[in-house]
Amino acid sequence: MAETRYTKDHEYIRIEGDTGTVGISDYAQGQLGDVVFVELPAVGKALAKGGEAAVVESVKAASEVYAPVSGEVVEVNAELEAAPGTVNEDPAGKGWFLKIKLKDAAELESLMGEEEYQNYVKTL
Repeated sequence: MAETRYTKDHEYIRIEGDTGTVGISDYAQGQLGDVVFVELPAVGKALAKGGEAAVVESVKAASEVYAPVSGEVVEVNAELEAAPGTVNEDPAGKGWFLKIKLKDAAELESLMGEEEYQNYVKTL
C-alpha cells in the first residue's frame, strides 16, 4: 500500500517505490473553491522541495502548488487541462497533478503522516 505524506501547505505525495504522486488535499480544494484552470510543469523539469510545481486557479484565487520533495517530473495529469474541476471532485484520486522521481527519500521525513495532517487541519 502506498504511503501518503502531507505538507503544511496542503500538498500530498503518495509514495510508490522511488516515485511520488503529488496533488492537493481535500481541505485545500475546499478552501480554493471551484478550480477553473491548472498549469502543470513540463515532464523532465527538476523541482526543488518547496519550489513551485504547478499553478491552480479557482473562482476565488490563483495558488501555487509546491513540491513536497525534490526530484524530476516524470508524468503530468494532462486530463486536468480539459477538466480542471477534477481537482475538486476527486483530489486524492483522479485529481492528482504530477508524478515525481524522488531525489532524496530522506526529505519525506519532514512531512506529516495522515493522522498528523488530519490533526493539523483541525487546528485551522
